[in-house]
Amino acid sequence: MTEAKDVATPAETATGGGADKVPAYSWYALGVLVLIYVLNFIDRQILSILANDIKADLGVEDDYLGFLYGTAFAVFYALFGIPLGKLADSWKRVRLMSLGLALWSTMTALSGFAKNAGTLTAARVGVGVGEATASPSAYSLISDWFPARLRATALAIYSSGLYIGGGISLLIGGLVVENWNKAYPDGGPLGLVGWQAAFLSVGLPGLLLALWVLTLREPVRGAIDGLPTPENPKPFRGFLQELFQVIPPFTLLGAFQRGPGAFAVNLAGLAGFSALAIFLTSITPGASAYLSEAIGLSAAGLPISDQWLFLGVGYYAVFSWATALHTRDLPTFRLTWGSPAFLSVVLGYGTVAFMAYAASYWGAPYAERVLGADKTDLGWFLGAPSALAGFLGVIVGGRMADLLLERFENGRVMVVLFGLVASLPPIVVAYTTDSLLVFYIASFLAQMTSASALGAAAATSQALVLPRMRGMATAIFFLSTTLIGLGIGPFLAGYVSSVSAGGLSTGMLTTLIAAPFGLALLLVALKLVPAASASVVERARAAGEAV
Repeated sequence: MTEAKDVATPAETATGGGADKVPAYSWYALGVLVLIYVLNFIDRQILSILANDIKADLGVEDDYLGFLYGTAFAVFYALFGIPLGKLADSWKRVRLMSLGLALWSTMTALSGFAKNAGTLTAARVGVGVGEATASPSAYSLISDWFPARLRATALAIYSSGLYIGGGISLLIGGLVVENWNKAYPDGGPLGLVGWQAAFLSVGLPGLLLALWVLTLREPVRGAIDGLPTPENPKPFRGFLQELFQVIPPFTLLGAFQRGPGAFAVNLAGLAGFSALAIFLTSITPGASAYLSEAIGLSAAGLPISDQWLFLGVGYYAVFSWATALHTRDLPTFRLTWGSPAFLSVVLGYGTVAFMAYAASYWGAPYAERVLGADKTDLGWFLGAPSALAGFLGVIVGGRMADLLLERFENGRVMVVLFGLVASLPPIVVAYTTDSLLVFYIASFLAQMTSASALGAAAATSQALVLPRMRGMATAIFFLSTTLIGLGIGPFLAGYVSSVSAGGLSTGMLTTLIAAPFGLALLLVALKLVPAASASVVERARAAGEAV
């Protein structure tokens, strides 16, 4: 009886193809998911408006601020997204989202009690782990609530929460900081200053939203596509297996269990990524190393920056997981890591995210520091318009992707390509102008054009796998946006700012180096995606899938 209340019936969730009407409950549930994503990005993006205050209070530099916003969050968000993506493919996605929301909200609130860089980094890691539950679960749920003909539109609506939350965070953060510091110039209750109070103000409401999420009904997995998938009787077994394969140093034991050859390959990967991290540290002198020094790496003769330590661990862990997936689930590997079409789409969008995340994070500090904007004004003239720009871009982009798909087999990829190319000119204008008004307008256009690519890229990645693989496909999709886009873009801009005379302007313009790589990848995707999407079932069967 309990299960009947928790899970919707196939009749309630299946809408089929063609012109069948989508149930009202699907739109209601989508609205709740949007609220979750709004809070997700409020908690994530509020660091932008607080960056200058944290820099002054904790005595850190721009490279650390880029690391804190990007890599410290991104690596753990990406790594835990893999086992949590697996759990989203086998357990109750609604419950998983609720637990994750409670975790990241708690860690955001705890950020408000940070007194040094190490504590703030640890809280940021916790936010990354909690938020890793959201999109794998949401993408999978949306794919079971909406038919294929509306999936890019629905995913785009969900993704609008990213931009709404990011924009609102500037307004909330600016208002809280200025009013708190005005009321308590020497520190308020518990000695908290404005930026700490801002973390508390956005973290605590998430605990209430987590209870609302629990009321959503779980749709039948795959029913809407005519491929109903029975519930996994042991959902946590796969989660623990994935966790074991992706978290160092257990990755070594997992590789050893697969045989001498796999163990040798894993050791080679570990050595290679360690050497790469040390090399990148050597060519980025002055990069912060608060945690590396704290855990004794410098004393052990391994001088390495936090940025490359975290990314080295992240890339090695993903390498370990991908090689293990080849052995344990060949069909999923073949349709994701083994698919040039899938990789060209997710990596191509990763370059859009590379520039977009950097611009989104550094926009407020740049306007405040270089152009003299007030915090409250940034909330109204940068944050609110950015929310509108992102919302318009992702909704229109998602709808255009669905409409173009009706005429062209690679129509969705066209929209991703547009999002990459069209965002370049406004980024250049925004970070070279001396006019605050021009900066606001150019930032609006850059946000809107880059946002147009997200729904199309997400829907394309979902179309290239089977229903049971959607959570895992989403996790891999976000590996690109996090370990490439979020993990490197904001840090690169911050590092160049801290070591060059050009400051944040030069730092932001440096991120445009990603554009040629993205262009090449998406041109490949234009050619490969049509055939790949039409042969998903056949390729899965060839790899041993029982479809």
